[in-house]
Amino acid sequence: MAKVETIGGAVWDEGSITQLAWVIDDLDGVERTLGSMFGVRRWTRLPDVYFGPDSCVYRGAPANFTADISLAYSGDLQLELIAPGRGRSIYHEFLTDHGPGMHHVCIEPDDIDATVSFLEAEGLSVVQHGRLAGDEMRFVYLDGERSGAPVLEVAAVGPRIRALYDQIKIDSRDEETAGGR
Repeated sequence: MAKVETIGGAVWDEGSITQLAWVIDDLDGVERTLGSMFGVRRWTRLPDVYFGPDSCVYRGAPANFTADISLAYSGDLQLELIAPGRGRSIYHEFLTDHGPGMHHVCIEPDDIDATVSFLEAEGLSVVQHGRLAGDEMRFVYLDGERSGAPVLEVAAVGPRIRALYDQIKIDSRDEETAGGR
């Protein structure tokens, strides 16, 4: 796959949007609708995922919130549904301000720090960032709303999380092997 190098030097794979994500308030209903639209046989639910002050920052302050997450794949594109739980977060903010809907796209660049620096220089601001499963996944959400762009998630995914995603991809296609919902 060809690399895209922006004017600012950020580099990621061409066509490398790896995820589309929705913030919603009805996991069951949206799973059915998007499952039908995108041919997803099974979704994998991750209930009550905790984002704590030691691993996540929301609008410059330590975070303390939960979310129910449901994942599936359509081809190689990950579909993520996020239902905010307790506490304030970028997800809760979006649902309150806009109602349920498409929230962000995700890219996985070679160098997350260089990419975030480039995007900040382009005028996008970091709204939320953190880590999951120790250092297995880093994520940064940048708000492009002022320029007409969606929220952009920039992520770095380690081998354990990648293995989980690979299994979810299989489960999404094959109802017989599905380990999730």
